[in-house]
Amino acid sequence: MPAVSQALVEFANHHRQRAEPGIEVIVTPRYEITLQPDFPIAGPNNVSWIRCRADEADDVIKEVRAIVAPRRLPLMWTLDPESKPADLAHRLHAHDIDPDRHGVESKVMVLSSAATIHVPRVAGLEIVDALADPEAFQQADRAAAEAFRAESLGDDGPRVAAREHRRRNLLAAGHRHLLLARVDGEPAGSGSLGLYPPDGAKMNGGSVRSKFRGRGVYRALVAARVEIARRAGVAGLTVWGGDMSRPILERLGFEVVGWRRFYVDTITAD
Repeated sequence: MPAVSQALVEFANHHRQRAEPGIEVIVTPRYEITLQPDFPIAGPNNVSWIRCRADEADDVIKEVRAIVAPRRLPLMWTLDPESKPADLAHRLHAHDIDPDRHGVESKVMVLSSAATIHVPRVAGLEIVDALADPEAFQQADRAAAEAFRAESLGDDGPRVAAREHRRRNLLAAGHRHLLLARVDGEPAGSGSLGLYPPDGAKMNGGSVRSKFRGRGVYRALVAARVEIARRAGVAGLTVWGGDMSRPILERLGFEVVGWRRFYVDTITAD
């Protein structure tokens, strides 16, 4: 596999979300909050880059909750190797903020955009632009929810409107991609990509419904995103690999260069 640059490793470990359509970023010296009201789940709504003294931690937790609570959004507390204080996870637990049940830790992984990923032929597979129309976007959302065993956001009027608003915001951002994999016309999986040339691309949301696993669909989604990144001229890709995806990503050539740990706060959604 082609070697990865130190610049790509730095991008993977220290790139910060910027404000863009549908995404609000609140930056303080002690933490950063990212909010996506049209995507009301923990993860897209998160607090990260937490850097405070031990005697400030309780106040930081209360302060963040006070900011987020009026939005009624669940929140993901995201820790990295430089998070402070060192016992922040213990302090979060004291406030009923506990490890994400879908996996407390993911590895930060990188791959050069010059890498070649060999994809076996998957009968009936097509990969389409899930941002192209509301139906494809809905199918990608549902496939991801099933693959991650997450609760669907539903299809009532307000949530359909919110989903369409989110799709249009992703298009307006101009650097976001969402792919939908179909097998014989049936939604099989999805995966997203954000481009930040020339430094790198952030890949996330890669998922395949259980009935389609083991055929090469996930590998095909990764290969398609590597090709998009290569055409955009970025140095490489980064992804947070969890327990399910990390072994596959390692086989595809991704290297581990860091970690993130996740703690879910539902009090802010009450």
